[in-house]
Amino acid sequence: MPSEQVRVRNFRVEGVINKPNWKTKFKKEVRAVRPEDAVEKVLMEFGSKHRVKRCHIRILRVVEVAPEELEDPILRKIALGEV
Repeated sequence: MPSEQVRVRNFRVEGVINKPNWKTKFKKEVRAVRPEDAVEKVLMEFGSKHRVKRCHIRILRVVEVAPEELEDPILRKIALGEV
């Protein structure tokens, strides 16, 4: 079986956190192979860092972003190969 090259893309995930005592919008940029992987990465990060349950997170949209349009300076450097 020939090895296929996997292309890692940049995604911007936007959504809303609706906890009983805390409601906020969020926008998070991640690098992933597929949009589903980007959503999973965001859910894992919010769960571990902010203790937000998955049922309280609503994803509104996932868009692929060009490396030049990334707002996160660290991700931009990684995507452009400057690191």
